[in-house]
Formats: sequence, C-alpha cells, structure tokens
Amino acid sequence: MAQFNRYIITAALPYANGPVHIGHLAGCYLPADIYVRYLRAKKADVKFVCGTDEHGVPITIKAMKEGVTPQDVVDKYHKLIGDSFAAMGISFDIFSRTSNPIHHQTSQEFFLKMYNDGLFEEKETEQYFDPEKNVFLADRYIIGTCPKCGNDKAYGDQCERCGSSLSPDELINPHSALSDAVPVKKKTKHWYMPLQHYEPWLKEWILEGHKEWKNNVYGQCKSWLDNGLQSRAMTRDSNWGIKVPLPDAEGKVLYVWFDAPIGYISATKELTDNWEDYWCKEDTKLVHFIGKDNIVFHCIIFPAMLKAHGGFVVPDNVPANEFLNIEGEKVSTSRNWAVWVNDYIQDFPDQQDVLRYVLCSTAPETKDNDFTWKDFQDRNNNELVSIFGNFVNRAMVLMHKLCGGKVPRLHESFMDESDREMLKEFGVAKEKIKNSLESYRFREALAEVIEFSRKGNQYLQKNEPWILASILEKLNNNEKHSKYPQYE
Repeated sequence: MAQFNRYIITAALPYANGPVHIGHLAGCYLPADIYVRYLRAKKADVKFVCGTDEHGVPITIKAMKEGVTPQDVVDKYHKLIGDSFAAMGISFDIFSRTSNPIHHQTSQEFFLKMYNDGLFEEKETEQYFDPEKNVFLADRYIIGTCPKCGNDKAYGDQCERCGSSLSPDELINPHSALSDAVPVKKKTKHWYMPLQHYEPWLKEWILEGHKEWKNNVYGQCKSWLDNGLQSRAMTRDSNWGIKVPLPDAEGKVLYVWFDAPIGYISATKELTDNWEDYWCKEDTKLVHFIGKDNIVFHCIIFPAMLKAHGGFVVPDNVPANEFLNIEGEKVSTSRNWAVWVNDYIQDFPDQQDVLRYVLCSTAPETKDNDFTWKDFQDRNNNELVSIFGNFVNRAMVLMHKLCGGKVPRLHESFMDESDREMLKEFGVAKEKIKNSLESYRFREALAEVIEFSRKGNQYLQKNEPWILASILEKLNNNEKHSKYPQYE
C-alpha cells in the first residue's frame, strides 16, 4: 500500500447562482469535513480546499433574468454559500472563488501548456444561436416539445417528464429559453480535447488500478470507458468566463468544466507558497469529494487533463455520494423543494451539530436516501441525546464529581470481568471507526460510535462507579462497606 506524507482534499466547487441545500451538505461537504478532521486528529499534513464555481451559462442567464451583472450574482452567492459552510462547521483551509485573478492566470497557463504541446484539436462546427440575445445557446437553454412523450417543456439535452436523452435537433418547435426566439445555427470555432487518446491510460488507471473505488463511481467510469470516449470542446462562446489566451479567440472563454477543477489548484496556490508539494509530489494523496452527477468530470476529464499537462498527481480516490431526497421527493430548486442551509441556520440557531449528525447517519453513500423531519426529530431525541449525549454527559459528570476533573489511574485490583471486557471494547471500537473512516464509510463509523456509547451506558448502569467511589472513600477512612466486603 502506498505511503503518503501529505494530503490534498477537495470538495466540489458549488455553483454561485443559488444557496446550498442539505443535499449538497450530505453529498460531499460533510463527508469531506469528517475525513479532514480525522486526518488532522492524526496530525497529518493536510490541506482542505474549496471555493465557488463562478463561470458558465447559468450565471449569465440568472444575471439577465435579474437585470444585474454576472459579477453581482457571483458576489452575492459566494458570500451566502461561504457563510453557510462556516456556520455548519465545514473547516476549509481556504474557500476561494474562480473569479479571482490567480485562478484566471492558473487556468490560462494550464490551457496554454496543453495548446503549445499540440494537445488540442481545432474544429469549426455549427451551434445553436439566439438571434435576439446574440448569444450561443447551451443545449439546456433550448426548450421544445419532446418527440417521445409530447412534453412541451423538454430541454435540448433531456426530457424531465419521460427521462429521455435528447439533442436540440430532436425537439419539435424549439425556442430559446432566454428570449423565446427560434434558434438558428451559426458556425463557430473551438478547441477540443481528444479524450479518446487517453482512453488506454484511463482504463489501466481506473479499471485495473482502482477496483477499490465505490461501486457507483467505478461502475459509471466503466460505462463511459466501455462506450468509448470522444473529443470534447474545452472552449465556449461567451463574454463571461476566463478568456481563451490565444490571438484568434475573440469572444471565446474556457469551458467551465475545464476551468472549474483547476480551481482546486489555484485555491491551493492562494493558500500556500509550497502548493507544488500538494499537487506535484508523488507521496501526496489527492481525494475528491463530490456528488454522483460530477463523477465523469472528476474521474475522467480532469484526470485526463492532469495527465496531458504532466507534472501533477492524479486522484487516489473519488468517493462520490448519491442524492438526498426531501420527504420522499427529489430536491427541486425551481419548485423551492429543498431545505436551504442558510434558512436552517436562521430557523435552528445553535443546532448545527444536530443536522450534521442526522445527515451523516442517513448519508446517501450507496444509494439515494430520504430526509424527513420526523426522522430528524427521532434521531436527535433517541440517538444523539439519549445514547451519545447521555454517555458523554455521565462520563464527564462522574469524572468531575469523583475524580476532580481528571482521568483517574487504572485500579487493577478493583477490576472484574466486565471492566476488562469494556476496556477491550474500547480497542475494538476504535479500530472499527478508524477502518470505516479510512474507507469513506462515514455512516458506518458513526453507527459504531453510537453502538459503543450504548454499551458504555449499559456498563455505567451495571457497574455503578459512584458506589465504587464510595467504597474507596470508606476504605480510606478505614470503614466497612456492607455491599462490597470483598474489597475490605
């Protein structure tokens, strides 16, 4: 097994066009934070980086709809998201943003290195264009009637009613989501990364070298690789984003999924002068915490970029979680069906740890899971308070009451079989929790903490250490004790 001397842990960059909800927390930010706290407790050299993703079409569309600039949009949500994470105790070493100058510079240098090495394909294609708004349209912003089910609100990439994958060419009566105009096709030039060139390396690296990855991650990667990779455009037509650093690229910006993951590198640069230790030395462990919708970008596209550029470590693991539903329904930002983190903090001040506990205990680690307020209440009352809280409280109170607030020395002569069994349980529980955390099974680790707390409560109730303390006090005073004459 590889030995690592330092860790770089990333959590997916949240998109700066809205607040974060508890599904985001459960998906990647809370698991990442738990893992980082574990590494810090071991005194490991670790950097925990994140930041807001502030480029792409959704930002410009939100700005158009609200009558503000894209910068106004990202400024608003960068602060809101950052404040939400801080209030929930997500302990980033840095929470940066992709609109920072250091990120623009890092991304452009990355692109130029690949360009100068001849790693891009230059292609001219026809893409849909809104003649009224004078912008090229991403597939998601073309709406029409689904040819398969008749839904007149289908998107250019998918019909959400029947679930069919679509292309804009398949839509009946397509129109722009921005202006309602009928889109036209217009020629445009872009730079493509030939992902198929990296397919043999990706197959060996993932399918042979990382069979320990979670089933959902490994399975999705295998499906993509089995179907064959294609060239993918790494630039877009837009006036918002990181400008393509070439003389013949007026009006072109880097594809958001090219620049966004580079944000992990630029954030580390911003954090520390020795950033190369964390990104370029082979004894560094890189772990990406993400949701399942980002698997292909973090497991195939970004690693291929890192491999093509050269000089960077690639991810050791990408523990992606599934989705968290709310009261049996999928989260929907358009219908406001979500539990927004900033609202929770306002409505439940000083109850952040309760939410952290519930989200970890029900985390969608292997399949989609459901959050309900009844379960939230039950887990708080029946587990967090009555089992874990009760055990910690009793242990702390007894230690202060009977031992002056200090952990007492072990009295071997007073130990019986139940004492020895409990000491053994300490070691067993510690090893189980350690193994679960290192395997990214955080629900399992937390369940073991609760199970050990339950055993601890039973032990205290059965052994009544307050009576043993009374015996010791009487023995010190040369008095007899009728209940435990064997200790006299």
